[in-house]
Amino acid sequence: MRGWREEVVALSLRGYGYGNEEDDRPEKPRRYGVTEMRSPFYSFRPANQALQEILDSLGPFVDGLKFSGGCHSLMGKELVREITDLAHKHDIYVSTGDWAEHLLRQGPSSFKQYVEECKALGFDTIELNAGSLKLPEDALLRLVRLIKSSGLRAKPLFSVKFDSSDIPASRDRAFGAYIAPVKKQTSERVEDVDLLIRRAERCLEAGADMIMIDADDICQQADSMRTDIVAKIIGRLGLEKTMFEASNASTSEWFVKRYGPRVNLFVDHSDVMNLERLRGFNMRRSNPSSRFSSPFFLM
Repeated sequence: MRGWREEVVALSLRGYGYGNEEDDRPEKPRRYGVTEMRSPFYSFRPANQALQEILDSLGPFVDGLKFSGGCHSLMGKELVREITDLAHKHDIYVSTGDWAEHLLRQGPSSFKQYVEECKALGFDTIELNAGSLKLPEDALLRLVRLIKSSGLRAKPLFSVKFDSSDIPASRDRAFGAYIAPVKKQTSERVEDVDLLIRRAERCLEAGADMIMIDADDICQQADSMRTDIVAKIIGRLGLEKTMFEASNASTSEWFVKRYGPRVNLFVDHSDVMNLERLRGFNMRRSNPSSRFSSPFFLM
């Protein structure tokens, strides 16, 4: 049975215009409208204490917790287990972050041991940084299958790189559309976005649960976003299977305004409240008669 917070979420989303409960942004565990939070473990305060305070107030709005930068490798196993248990009490999955590439230097057997240890410590998702791993596509797919066979979720991470001269000046934009600039190309690496999407599609076919897009070049500043690349990735992979890293509040706002509350975003723990407000505000704009602007108003 739903709690009062979840009921408010459902009522608010129904005001967004969805016809029935199956179409609503669901209660946790959600398949879309997911908010994954960067861990606060770089704080000078004890990691578990800082996280406890955050989850006590924001737990209903957080779907996932990511151990960023491989910080779990610097913690004792008891502390890691304490943190994963705390997250699970709030119905929050826990992701390793992109640390797996460091284990592969010791060979495939070490990676298998890493997966088993992650499972024992309470992790639910293992992230694979496709750029850092620098593996052939077939090898990457084998890792995805290995993770899945262990009963964990696999989330490959792909980075989008492109020539900085491809960012048009604001005066060259028409209603947010991308207009090819006439600047001289620089020597920076250009990523084949179609190839990236095809590799991501193959990972999904191999069993990957979500594709993380680390698109700093796209998403660092909302006023210089390559909106065409974002649209192509979402168009091919779908909102449900794609998560974007939102580097700041303006980027979160851009994604929610453009793609609605169903977009999956990875944000810093300090931005969770703002993102939940944006999701609710977006729903109210779509249906002004909706009584609730955000489920956060009762906090």
